[in-house]
Amino acid sequence: MADGVESLQGCLLVASPALLDPNFRRAVVLVTEHTAEGAMGLVLNRPAPIAVADAVPHLACLVEEGAFVHVGGPVRRDAVVALAELDDLSQAAAVALDGIAFLPADADPDALARSVGRVRVYAGYSGWGQGQLESELAESAWIVVSAEPADVFYADADGLWAAVLRRQGGSYALLALMPLDPSLN
Repeated sequence: MADGVESLQGCLLVASPALLDPNFRRAVVLVTEHTAEGAMGLVLNRPAPIAVADAVPHLACLVEEGAFVHVGGPVRRDAVVALAELDDLSQAAAVALDGIAFLPADADPDALARSVGRVRVYAGYSGWGQGQLESELAESAWIVVSAEPADVFYADADGLWAAVLRRQGGSYALLALMPLDPSLN
């Protein structure tokens, strides 16, 4: 990337306690694209109170019964994307992380059902303009960590933030114990 900044595609952005924006408070974001022009990602730990079967019925055959749509971020919440475990990444619209990719919008869900593993459906995404993410990183709004494919499908949405921080060890493991409102401690 330009200006000596390494691409963060495939990494997690873990919201620091200093990040108070309600869209990202204690968020864990998978960076799915990061170039000199900007960045895009999906918040992994914001399930919405609507089932995939109700919101996007044609994708219901790809997810576990009762699976919820997740809010990927504040941008274009009317747009739906799906991340899936794919054995054959040539079927992907774009690769997000090792073995995890975006499903093509025009793909036949019934045909895909035989060739995909776990699938998570997102409404909206997170986006940063040119230099915006780098500025937020300089302000210590985000903690950058390595992503693991299991993070995308982590069952306990409320626990993902702490689990990722504990995995880092040291002061990050201590930070994972911090209550949402430290004044109540």
